[in-house]
Amino acid sequence: MESNVFLKTPLGKGSPTFYVRNIPIYGDAILAPMDGYSDWPFRSLCRSLGSPMSYTEFVKVEKILSRSKEPTKRLYYEEVERPITFQIYGDEPDLILKAALRVQELNPDIIDINMGCPAKSIADRGAGVGMMPTPLKIARTFKKLTAALKVPVTGKIRLGWDQNKNYKLIARIVEENGGSLIAIHGRTKEQRYSGGADWDAIAEVKSLVKIPVIGSGDVRTVADIQRMKRHTGCDAVMIGRAAIANPWIFSGLDREQVSSKQLQKTVHEHLAKSIKFYGEEDGQRLFRKYAVQYLLLRTLDRESRKEILKERPSGEFLNMLNQVYAVIA
Repeated sequence: MESNVFLKTPLGKGSPTFYVRNIPIYGDAILAPMDGYSDWPFRSLCRSLGSPMSYTEFVKVEKILSRSKEPTKRLYYEEVERPITFQIYGDEPDLILKAALRVQELNPDIIDINMGCPAKSIADRGAGVGMMPTPLKIARTFKKLTAALKVPVTGKIRLGWDQNKNYKLIARIVEENGGSLIAIHGRTKEQRYSGGADWDAIAEVKSLVKIPVIGSGDVRTVADIQRMKRHTGCDAVMIGRAAIANPWIFSGLDREQVSSKQLQKTVHEHLAKSIKFYGEEDGQRLFRKYAVQYLLLRTLDRESRKEILKERPSGEFLNMLNQVYAVIA
């Protein structure tokens, strides 16, 4: 089946901000794929708040090719989320291709190769950012995938492993081998999330390639979105950690601009989605890490945080949240 193509401009959206091959994207602030965070409940919530496309959590290619149930959970999406990008990772081009062909059957709009995850367990085996020291492997991977898949293939990278910053070479390789977009986080593997993101490097990538470029790193406020775009010329920005505490950034709101009523509505919606997706017990347990983030910037004390993290029935949990709202309103 061909990649989903949007023939009508969404109401009130105007012209597309950019295209991923033939897929129009209507917006310039996108939720970044984050392991353990960009699951369906949170991802779909951010989509409803204004993130113009969805990236799944990454999935290991070996899991896709096994009988594991994990890929089904991670790759779940609903039509309203389109365009939907499946992000996968691996270290062997043939296995990546085999897995990509399998998940293409689920009709994503885009398939993205994660070449940026700095986690030791992934990078040290040659996947994630561990692919970046092997440019020929990246070339083979993209050449195979873009020749065999019907959907666009994209890549997410960092600046490099450490001092060997080969991001410009990798960006050219992605483009020359059929890639339709490159997302770049302005830090190396060794930096992880410390130090400042190098926006000049993102600008270099944008100047080198003709495919769209998404910049990532140190976008914390609404003003930062346009500041990065002006500085780098990138087509859009990805927002990761900052969005966990402030998903309303996709609606153009900084955290301090979010009203108690908006906070309450979003928290209730997220909790309901989490319970629907994971079931009562797991849904509440997995939601708590978001609830703490949502409410921490309202200067909760330690006892309030402990109360949120305690296990309790859903009705009691909501009553406790309502008490917190009454305090912070």
